[in-house]
Amino acid sequence: MAVNPNQSTDKASFKRTLAVSKHIIAVAGAGLSAASGIPTFQGAGNLWRSYKVRSLGTPKAFARNPSRGWQFYHSRRETASLAEPNVAHIALAEFSLPSVREAIAPGSTFTLITQNIDGLSRIALDAQPPLLEMHGRLFEVLCTSKACKYAELDYTSPLAPALAGTEFMEKELKIKRSELPRCKRCGALVRPGVVWWGETPRFLDEIEELVLKADLCLVVGTSSTVYPAAGYAATVQEHGGKVAVFNLNRSEGDEEADFLFLGPCEETLPDALGLEIPNALA
Repeated sequence: MAVNPNQSTDKASFKRTLAVSKHIIAVAGAGLSAASGIPTFQGAGNLWRSYKVRSLGTPKAFARNPSRGWQFYHSRRETASLAEPNVAHIALAEFSLPSVREAIAPGSTFTLITQNIDGLSRIALDAQPPLLEMHGRLFEVLCTSKACKYAELDYTSPLAPALAGTEFMEKELKIKRSELPRCKRCGALVRPGVVWWGETPRFLDEIEELVLKADLCLVVGTSSTVYPAAGYAATVQEHGGKVAVFNLNRSEGDEEADFLFLGPCEETLPDALGLEIPNALA
């Protein structure tokens, strides 16, 4: 797609577009949770900084070394458990309320499609729709037994005694498979309920339907490099919809957006939506 010669950074113009939009979606990425202290892709400790996430977050990597896999995701769980939704999460949650949205975009629908696995949008939304966590949930565990397939949200910390304190370790431990988190139903090894590289994201059919219907797409805190999410904004534009990007810095493809708002999304997003979020919720 070519550079959009009519791209605007004018909030008043965006609000006029927002006011007449009827089917609104937001596609969120790691930048949405940055102000909450969630590291972008990497785990919290020094141990994991030497690893590429793609070398850890794959089915083959977990099968080959579930001890390493669980130490990595335990570290991420511990980081996320200490985090709270920031103003940008709260703004999207407020906008999702029909009573609030009616004054901003009368008669509109809204769905948040997030690539984040940290669960902060779920907390902000109080676990209510509209929310599609396409890359899974960090606090979900899935049984690895094909005969069982048990899944549940489990916020226990640690999930297994052997993982206790490993988030602070500078050196990886070799934890026996029998001491790693187990399924409560059948006793088999469980894995994190996240979508790994090479696996199919969740809710793709539902998301495709929403994208094809959307007349406004808010791109929030994502560099738009991971597909299929990276293509949603372009699809919205292809059928006549508008795209507004909210990112800290310039990112791939943002020159094609109809609206571009650079800066911390916890500042730009509430302002553009016309919402005043109390600082106590930050």
